[in-house]
Amino acid sequence: MHALFLNRWFQLTVGVIAMVATANVQYGWTMFVDPIATKFHWDKAAIQFAFTLFVLSQTWLAPFLAYMRDKLGARWVIVVGGLMVGGAWVINSFATSLSMFYVGGVVAGIGGGIVYTTAIGNALKLFPDRRGLAAGITACAFGGGAAISIAPIYRMIKASGYEHTFLVFGVIQGAVILVCAILMREPAAVLGHLALKPSTAASAAVKAAHAMPDTSPSTMLKTPLFYLLYVMFTLVATGGLMATAQLGPIAKNYQIADTPVSFLGLFTMAALPLTLSISQVLNGLTRPFFGWLSDTIGRELTMFLSFLAEGFAIYALIHFASNPIYFVMFSGLAFFAWGQIYSLFPAISADLFGSKFASTNYAILYTAKGTASLLIPIGSWLQTRYGSWEPIFYTAAAFDVCAAILALFVLKPLCKAFKEKKLASAAPAEDTLAQGVLPRVVP
Repeated sequence: MHALFLNRWFQLTVGVIAMVATANVQYGWTMFVDPIATKFHWDKAAIQFAFTLFVLSQTWLAPFLAYMRDKLGARWVIVVGGLMVGGAWVINSFATSLSMFYVGGVVAGIGGGIVYTTAIGNALKLFPDRRGLAAGITACAFGGGAAISIAPIYRMIKASGYEHTFLVFGVIQGAVILVCAILMREPAAVLGHLALKPSTAASAAVKAAHAMPDTSPSTMLKTPLFYLLYVMFTLVATGGLMATAQLGPIAKNYQIADTPVSFLGLFTMAALPLTLSISQVLNGLTRPFFGWLSDTIGRELTMFLSFLAEGFAIYALIHFASNPIYFVMFSGLAFFAWGQIYSLFPAISADLFGSKFASTNYAILYTAKGTASLLIPIGSWLQTRYGSWEPIFYTAAAFDVCAAILALFVLKPLCKAFKEKKLASAAPAEDTLAQGVLPRVVP
C-alpha cells in the first residue's frame, strides 16, 4: 500500500479527484441563482456578485495560496481547502442575506484556489517529463468535473430545495477533498521513490525534475519572459472570453438559437443548447490533448498552432453565425482551441522556472485570468459603440493571432536563450547528476 501511495499516477489521480470535487463551486453555482432569487426576490445581478467575489478571490489570492502550499506542503493546505470548499456551501445553505452569500463566495474562492493551485502544482512536480499532459488532465478535471454532479444537483434542488442541496453537496465535496488530503504525498517523496527504481522512465523523470535550476517567484518577476507569458495569457484569455461570452446573444440575434440541428445523425437539438453542450466537452478535452501535443512537438509551436486556430475559429464564427450548423461547428472549435491555456501555460512556466516553486510561479501567472476578466467589458463597449457584433470578434481574433505570432517568433528564441543561460550557470550540479549522484530528496 505504501508503494501505491508513492506511485505518481496514483497521486495524479488523487489530485484529479480533488479537482472534480471542487468544480461545482464554479460550474454548479448557476443552478442556484434562480431559486435564490425566487425565495428572496433579490435582483439577480446582486446575487451574481457572490460569483464575482468567488472568481476574484480564487484568482488574485492564488499566488499567496500557492506560496503556502510550497511552504507548508500539500496535505495540510488541501485539508484547509477542503474545509473551505465544503464550508462555503454550508454557509450558503443557511444564508438569509446577500452579505452571507458574499461571504460564502469568498470562502469558496479561497478554498477552490487552494485545491486548484495545489493540484496543478503537484502535477507539474510529479511529471517533469510530461508536464503538459499532467497539467492538462488535472485542469480538465476542474473544467469538466461538474458534469458528473450537475444532474443530481438539479434534481435535488427541484425535489428538496436549494438550501438542502447546498448542505448535502457541501458536506460531500468537503469530505471527498479531505480524503484526498489523507492520500496525498509530496512530489519530492514520490520522485525519490522513483529514483530507487532501475527503470529508464523513472531515471528520466528524476533527471527532468532537476534539469532546470529553480527560480524563486521574486526572481521570476524580474525576467522579461514572465511578462511576455503574462501578456500572451491575458491576450488569449481575453479573446476567448470576449467571444464565447457572446454566444447566447448572437444566436438569439441571428434567430438560430432554437433552430434544430442534427448531431452526427444521432440526435437533434436546438442550436444554442447543442453548441453549449459540445463546447463544454471540447473545452475539457482540449486541455490534456494540447498538453500531450506540447510534450511531443514543443510548447511554443503548440501555442502557435492552437492560438492561430482559435483566431480562425472566432473570425469564421461571426461570418457564418447565421448558419446554425456552422455556428455549432465553429463555436466548438473556438472552445477547443481556447481551453488549452490552462495546460500550456503551467507547463511552460515549470519548464522555465523549475519545479520547486512551480505552484507559486504558475499561480502568479494565473492572475492573468483575473486581468482578462477585467477586460471583458471591452466587448460590450464595442457592441454598443458600433452596434455590431463584428468588432468584438475581430478584436478577439486579433488578440489570438497576436499571441500566436509572439509564441513562435518572440517566446521561442527567448526561451532558448533563457534555458541555455540558466543551464550554463548550473553546469556543476548537472555534472553531479550525470554521475548518478541525485540531490537529496526530503519526503
